[in-house]
Amino acid sequence: MPRLQARPSISQQIRAQTRSPLLAVVAWAAGACPLEVAAQPPIAPAAAEVERSFTPDERTNIAVYDAVNRSVANINTKATVPTGLFLLEVPSEGAGSGIVLDKLGHVLTNFHVVEGAKEIQVLLYDGSSHQAALVGADPATDVAVIRVAAPPDVLVPVSFGTSNDLRVGQRVFAIGNPFGLERTLTTGIISSLNRSLPTRTGRTIKSIIQTDAAINPGNSGGPLLDSASRLVGMNTAIASRTGQSSGVGFAIPVGTLARIVPQLIQKGKVVRPDAGIARVYQTDRGLVVATLAPEGPAERAGIRGFRVIRERRRQGPFVAEFERVDRSGADLVVAVAGQAVKTADDFLSAIDARNPGDQVLITVEREGHRLDVPVVLDAEK
Repeated sequence: MPRLQARPSISQQIRAQTRSPLLAVVAWAAGACPLEVAAQPPIAPAAAEVERSFTPDERTNIAVYDAVNRSVANINTKATVPTGLFLLEVPSEGAGSGIVLDKLGHVLTNFHVVEGAKEIQVLLYDGSSHQAALVGADPATDVAVIRVAAPPDVLVPVSFGTSNDLRVGQRVFAIGNPFGLERTLTTGIISSLNRSLPTRTGRTIKSIIQTDAAINPGNSGGPLLDSASRLVGMNTAIASRTGQSSGVGFAIPVGTLARIVPQLIQKGKVVRPDAGIARVYQTDRGLVVATLAPEGPAERAGIRGFRVIRERRRQGPFVAEFERVDRSGADLVVAVAGQAVKTADDFLSAIDARNPGDQVLITVEREGHRLDVPVVLDAEK
């Protein structure tokens, strides 16, 4: 005859089933003795179980944010705007983001974030607010460096990566302050490389990174990062009809920043090389040299531009002086350092890649012949 097993008591059932504070509350609500339930401490999940609860992608996201979010600053400015007969200081909350560069308080951001600002306030990760001063700016690349007087222990510098080995499809991360929401993380991929971005100065920034990571107003000046938490670019612009993210954002590559930032810190500006060619006309065959800087590098090297010919003509009893421009002898620039140039921007980019004092070969067509003219570059004034 089968033996009958004693049924567990209510208390025993509760102890067997209760594995968390939530179950304890449910058991108590069901009428069990709260003292018996409370006597069973909740079993905390092991660290390995917690780690396994995140996917590899999630762990990467968390690691990047944990490593870099303290290096991102929130920049607010006050600017003076005209209102009728008066000038009014207007605060711009959540104006942009910044990247902490060193323990000395240098912070990298976009020039358009601090342009015209009478007062710059920087909010760091610990909630402390510090007044900042402009150290240097380069409007041609929309880059600026400011400095905050903050204790070194609250300044967490970012780690620089490289931008010469980026690949389309590579995962990237953006951290910034969209709409003033501090240290917001968004993720995406590199959508394209080597885009060109025009600036208000008339120059074009080359090698721009395009990303689909969400970038909105307030993200400008924030970091674009790779999966190893290294800086690969600075978010600077979006393509949008509404002023909000449309999945097309742009970042200045870290390679460009690495060339510009040291000059901004040391000199307050970027000293660019100058070939001494002031004006050109674009044609299908190349660039016709129109005007040379007087006693500039190109003129010293023998490059020819338009000639101004002055003539005196008698008109009745008077002698008048006239000027005419002779374009026939002007050189046609076709290459710089062996690389073909077709536009003025091509020419400027080829020259900007060098330093003042460098010698560069400028290839010109003159009277049906090609000549390589060595030009020693000056510093742009």
